[in-house]
Amino acid sequence: MTIVLDLVSGAVVYVGKGKGADALKAFWRRLMRSGARIDAVAIDMSPAYRASVSENLPDAAIVFDHFHVIKLFNDKLSDYRRQLYYKVSTEAHRIVLKGTRWLLLKNPENLNEDKNERQRLEEALNLNKPLATVYYMKEDLRTLWNYPDKIAAERFLYDWIARAEVSGIAMLKAFAKTCANI
Repeated sequence: MTIVLDLVSGAVVYVGKGKGADALKAFWRRLMRSGARIDAVAIDMSPAYRASVSENLPDAAIVFDHFHVIKLFNDKLSDYRRQLYYKVSTEAHRIVLKGTRWLLLKNPENLNEDKNERQRLEEALNLNKPLATVYYMKEDLRTLWNYPDKIAAERFLYDWIARAEVSGIAMLKAFAKTCANI
């Protein structure tokens, strides 16, 4: 399903069948008849949605929501951790990496001290510098949505992309390219 919400009121404005641009055709017709003025649209990073919004609302700003950007990064981080697991040379390193997937994906403020999650995460990050780099870049990226204005957010994002590109880590370079192209 494709769901369109009014971000100000939270009201569901439209529900379309499917997950592509075709699911929005009836919405666009109704929107154009209504004469509503749309300044900005928050969407996931789907190229189909981006193209549909650009075609139907060429003057509207497109905003990628925090959830979908971080989810995409977390998917890449999980794949990266899995690759590292199979590359490490000792069983001790494998044991440490094996239990870290959810720790890497959790927000640091949600780590459970009773289960020593912070300590276990730090142990894994100390064992593998590239994993630590990817993890801390994820945490840094999460701050993008805290910037007070577009200019400050753009400066931060350009800096984040530059740091990812020079990291020497293919996964970060690929994600930086994705961010640079949006």
